[in-house]
Amino acid sequence: MSEYVFLNDGLIPADEARISIHDTGLLHGVGLFETMRSYHGRVFRLADHLDRLFQSAENLQITITQSRQKIVEGIESLLKANQLTDARLRLTATRGSIRWLSSDKPALSTLFITAGVMEKYPAELYRWGMMVVISSYKQNPDDPTVAHKSLNYFPRLLALQQAQQKKAGEALWFTTTNRLAEGCISNVFLVRQGKLLTPGLDTPVLPGIIRKLVLELARKNNIECEERILYVKDLLDAQEVFLTNSIMELMPVHAIESHKVGQDEPGPVYQKLHQLYREAVNDETK
Repeated sequence: MSEYVFLNDGLIPADEARISIHDTGLLHGVGLFETMRSYHGRVFRLADHLDRLFQSAENLQITITQSRQKIVEGIESLLKANQLTDARLRLTATRGSIRWLSSDKPALSTLFITAGVMEKYPAELYRWGMMVVISSYKQNPDDPTVAHKSLNYFPRLLALQQAQQKKAGEALWFTTTNRLAEGCISNVFLVRQGKLLTPGLDTPVLPGIIRKLVLELARKNNIECEERILYVKDLLDAQEVFLTNSIMELMPVHAIESHKVGQDEPGPVYQKLHQLYREAVNDETK
């Protein structure tokens, strides 16, 4: 079976897809992306992903000329064409060709979506937890692209590569003012004395789709939670630590470098929220 991608206006075979060498995403990293996961043939929290995409586009002055409805139809047709139900999808949008910037014609964005079989994290990580490290890099709150999923992801990939060289699965970033921020590809949660804590959006951090859902689930189920300023002491004093993103879902952390977190298995707050998350996925996708 041929693999298809959605490019700008419709489906085409993947090996026929072409992006201009003048595209601003390629030349300058001017663009945004969303990584999404489908269950039972439906993208989970798709509306939230598109809300974030278009809000970031507005904030960063990146015009996306494709409509939301066109994108939704493209995703649905792509999953069907590739015969996928449980899939990993990536949507990429750029400002389009740099040649449009000196033209009187309206700029046309480049938008493409890919979808492949979902390759899950090993089950033992959910059973015992992941090790993480603290990145030597700092997150600059004054960077205008912070808190947006921009294409300029190279610093994150470098930090993640360094973590993997240490046999860790993620690296946690702190800001230039030493506030806990987020992982390279995830949001971070702590549990101290039964209370769920996470850095506030004004840290700033990416407004993660699963981060938002975890806070919703906690509030609906009487789990005390707070978004606030956190430092390394809060991280090391936590009884539980876990990470969230659309692919890993909720991932427990058993060690921060040589520092052990909690007991020999994920803590009760994580386990409760993970169960609630699975129920939300089933309710919304079946």
